[in-house]
Amino acid sequence: MKVSPARRAVGRLALAGFWLATSVLDAAEPGFVSLFNGRDLAGWRGALESYEVVEGTLVCREGATGVIYTEEVFEDFVVRLEFRLSPAGNNGLALRYPGEGDPAYSGMTEIQILGDDYEQVTGNRIDPRQAHGSAYGMIAAKRGHQRPVGQWNSQEVTVLGSTIRVVLNGVVILDGDLAEVTSFLADRAHPGKDRTSGAFGLAGHRDPVAFRDIRIKRLPSAAEGAAPAVGTRAGNAN
Repeated sequence: MKVSPARRAVGRLALAGFWLATSVLDAAEPGFVSLFNGRDLAGWRGALESYEVVEGTLVCREGATGVIYTEEVFEDFVVRLEFRLSPAGNNGLALRYPGEGDPAYSGMTEIQILGDDYEQVTGNRIDPRQAHGSAYGMIAAKRGHQRPVGQWNSQEVTVLGSTIRVVLNGVVILDGDLAEVTSFLADRAHPGKDRTSGAFGLAGHRDPVAFRDIRIKRLPSAAEGAAPAVGTRAGNAN
């Protein structure tokens, strides 16, 4: 398929914008490092065939499922990213993921990425603990702070010990402690919720949700007060 000069120009501009943003990242956000280079899936493992790079963004292929996750393992951290939803779009952020299984259960949790329009578009009702920003099946997030479908949203997730804080477009929508959770969606246990380390990942659920500017910062360990070791791999987590 031939690509028009105009489309090639748009692609070049998108990549140029990405590299400009990356070049000033360290100065603007000390301690943060980029997890996505805007070109390919270097540094990621898992269901790589389920994602594609489109003009500097990382997009789940329509109809595709599976988890992609970082080669690096993290303990306590802050991750910042931007995401763009399709109508009723569904994805998830895998926290402390061990590299196998359903991240909502085998990992610490999956932070839900879900369009606020999901119920209206699909006609399916959801539990509050399935709404966007929720620690899936455990702690419900506040709703109503997403931008319209097709626009970019900014999100920050802080993981410190057993606590999770989610900020969406500048608003705190979740601030909770998994150690205090005693009730679970459908009474299904979450055996991974007490994990202390693992990879960061994206959990595809068949919708073309897009991500960009994914960056992460390690935090001193909540338990030891010291920075976690750098360079461990997801296959060795926990």
